[in-house]
Amino acid sequence: MASPRTTDEAPTRSEKPLNPLDRFFHITERGSTIGTEIRGGLVTFFTMAYIIVLNPIILGGKDATGQALAAPATIAATTALVAGVMTILMGVWANFPLALATGLGINAVVAFSIAVLPKMAWQDAMGIVVLEGIIITVLVLTGFRQAVFNAVPTWLKTAISVGIGLFIAFIGVVDSGFVRVPPGAATPVELGQFGSLSTWPVLVFVIGLVLMVILLVKKVRGAILISILGTTVLGIVVEAVAKLGFGTDKNPGGWKSTVPSFPKTIVDAPNFSLLGHFSLFGAFTKIGAITAIVLVFSLLLSDFFDTMGTMVAIGAEAGLNDENGNPPKTREILIVDSLAAVAGGMGGVSSNTAYIESASGVGDGARTGLASIVTGVAFLLSTFLAPLVAVIPSEAAAPALVVVGFLMVTQVLDIDWKSFEIAIPAFFTMILMPFTYSITAGIGAGVIMYVILQAVVGKARKIHPLMWLITVLFVLYFIRGPLQTWIG
Repeated sequence: MASPRTTDEAPTRSEKPLNPLDRFFHITERGSTIGTEIRGGLVTFFTMAYIIVLNPIILGGKDATGQALAAPATIAATTALVAGVMTILMGVWANFPLALATGLGINAVVAFSIAVLPKMAWQDAMGIVVLEGIIITVLVLTGFRQAVFNAVPTWLKTAISVGIGLFIAFIGVVDSGFVRVPPGAATPVELGQFGSLSTWPVLVFVIGLVLMVILLVKKVRGAILISILGTTVLGIVVEAVAKLGFGTDKNPGGWKSTVPSFPKTIVDAPNFSLLGHFSLFGAFTKIGAITAIVLVFSLLLSDFFDTMGTMVAIGAEAGLNDENGNPPKTREILIVDSLAAVAGGMGGVSSNTAYIESASGVGDGARTGLASIVTGVAFLLSTFLAPLVAVIPSEAAAPALVVVGFLMVTQVLDIDWKSFEIAIPAFFTMILMPFTYSITAGIGAGVIMYVILQAVVGKARKIHPLMWLITVLFVLYFIRGPLQTWIG
């Protein structure tokens, strides 16, 4: 037996002391490296950078008073600022590879359902968002939100992860144009125009997807990032070719390019004048207390469960969840996410929330909060480099969503498909996320079906009391439309 090493002996190579960065983020402990975390953080940023361009489009309309929120550049800069700060906070405090930005879906509700109500101004709509964020933060600090999370069965958390995998894969094929929603057609979706080879972007997506899959199978480090950057370059080349006349009106049968061209201006000074653009209780005087409360509740329920599903999926993909399906530092993750909702409203860019696109960085090896810090810093830099960020087309980022969706769906084997009382709720959870384009709808359907079936087979006493409560809340969520009509 070897004798123990004395204190005067130098450590062996395997016992080499970790640097402070490694110790703080537990990088080696989680099976990663600093280089991998940096690369994973950049992958996540490139995959979700579209929000900088998309959020100004969604929030670009007018409120009920006829006023616009701000210039698109101002919305873009503030969107990147809030996303950067909150993502860095997630990395430092929660040490989790999860990025945050303005929540798609919630921003559409704010723009098209709240800001357009009679007498409502953008400040009033953002006040609703701030109130929702404050309430959800209180629910986290009191332990209620985590208690609900712990009450959800492990297999249902797995189903949520699989459903989100299907959801983001669907987002990828739709955003790329490979699958499209046909106007006035008999089917709700259809194959895009790749079959007739009439659009460059779809071809760019297909090439990027095939490249990413090949690199992944060959186990090339940075496969996702290499593919995103390579496909972006391809898109720029395609745009240059199109401008030479290949795919113009003079060539009706040719290709049509919608890939962004390289910008003339790379650096632009940001405008953060939207910060503080909210009125906390303005909506109560404009639309009445009851309607305002219903709106706060609707946003709250969506935020409440979207993040819970997202962090479970990210933790599972990274191999960080415990035996109960819970990621490390759950409370810290939920607190940062709740504060992000407040920050988004106070910044005038709608509620910020956890992004499932973080799975792309995790799929490329990210395992710690260092990746989130890299993503956050990239967002902050993009406040100055917004024109350059806009070069990355959705066709270049979409393949990452499809590939990571596949990786997440592999967890489906962990569900007991022989037990119908488990399999049926899991099935509803998984299919309704992509079919309704809503994580919350999928979770809600799964929870309601689970409670119903447990009661039917005589296991009602085994249902956690909080599951009964959230079932009632989800029922209210699904009937919120008729409820709002009845309330008036």
